[in-house]
Amino acid sequence: MKRTAIMGFGNPVRSDDAVGCYVIDQLQNENVASGSVSLFDMGTAAFEVLFKLQGHERIIIVDAVLNTGEPVGTLYKVPAAEVEAAIIDDPMVFLHSLKWDQALSYARKILRETYPEDITVYLIAVENTRLDIELSGPVKEAGDRVVGYIREALWN
Repeated sequence: MKRTAIMGFGNPVRSDDAVGCYVIDQLQNENVASGSVSLFDMGTAAFEVLFKLQGHERIIIVDAVLNTGEPVGTLYKVPAAEVEAAIIDDPMVFLHSLKWDQALSYARKILRETYPEDITVYLIAVENTRLDIELSGPVKEAGDRVVGYIREALWN
């Protein structure tokens, strides 16, 4: 099995924005973490987690996305080529609001030649980011589908 880092982004008190954290929680409850699988809640751990990516061959990212024009809960699997095209270098990044594209940009700098080529990003369409600790039904269902996709990817 490839050594894999799974990173969930989101704010746990902003309703559907917490879907990345939800996916990490579900995977922790299933005891997915092992010697070859690391789970990172990027919504609360942020920048220092990037140093822990050393030695991983694959990165899987889960995050919410606003304003897609698609129904809430729509799931996107972003191809690695698009991920690479989206990587940005922003010297003004606020460390408490690190997003996945910024995280990958910094991970590439930190890991250099050991930066994994196998990257998958799951984005889930949301619209409710109000102060709330509950996910909406469609976003929770999409999060559960992502958990299934990750589980399948890990064992294949």
